Amino acid sequence: MSTLDHFVSESIKKAEIDEYLSKRLQNAGYAGVEIAKTPLGVRLSILSTKPGLVIGRGGEVIRELSKEIQERFNLPSPQISVADVPLPELNPHIIASQIASALQRGIHFRRAAFWALERIMKAGALGAEITIRGKLRTNRARHEKFVEGYLPKVGDPAMKYLRTAVLSVQLKPGLWGIKVRILPPEAVFPDKIVFKPQAQAQEKQEATGEVPIGRGPGKAEESEEVKGKGEKA
Repeated sequence: MSTLDHFVSESIKKAEIDEYLSKRLQNAGYAGVEIAKTPLGVRLSILSTKPGLVIGRGGEVIRELSKEIQERFNLPSPQISVADVPLPELNPHIIASQIASALQRGIHFRRAAFWALERIMKAGALGAEITIRGKLRTNRARHEKFVEGYLPKVGDPAMKYLRTAVLSVQLKPGLWGIKVRILPPEAVFPDKIVFKPQAQAQEKQEATGEVPIGRGPGKAEESEEVKGKGEKA
């Protein structure tokens, strides 16, 4: 297997595991998974807003998950750990799940989307986009997008920082799809210029002992010496 085929295969497997866990742990506040290979096997770090439901009484649920993942995806000795989500408002999996829950309770899709956008932006996100697709108001399927802030679709910042989650929910009109994209506050853009205040630049020069260009230590003494000669003359 070539290097390219290996990376493609690993990416597909990770996406399949993520999709499986999102359905399996839908009621446990599933928020994503991080997969890493170790000398002892494969380590899966599951993020959840309800870690207790993922672990289960006496670790029963997590043992079942480990066995199912090993058999379903042919992973050797999967080790599963569960961690809480520090900022749920910046996690697209959680936001998509909350929107789906609101739609199931009969809340209008626009109200649910605007409510979610407000929470995301208040948490400090640079941008967010929510797409809801299905039979929204007629018998024909359509979609609506709700956007706030700045959200790059391509390029290095989008590949590195953009967080995306897709979720399906069954409603009376049919199957609806929810897609959430969030750009977190720590995203860095290569074309963004940051200007340092003059005070900070001066403090940095004093701390490092740097001398501005055009002003050497000898030049100041020379100017004073010339001035003194002029006064004597």
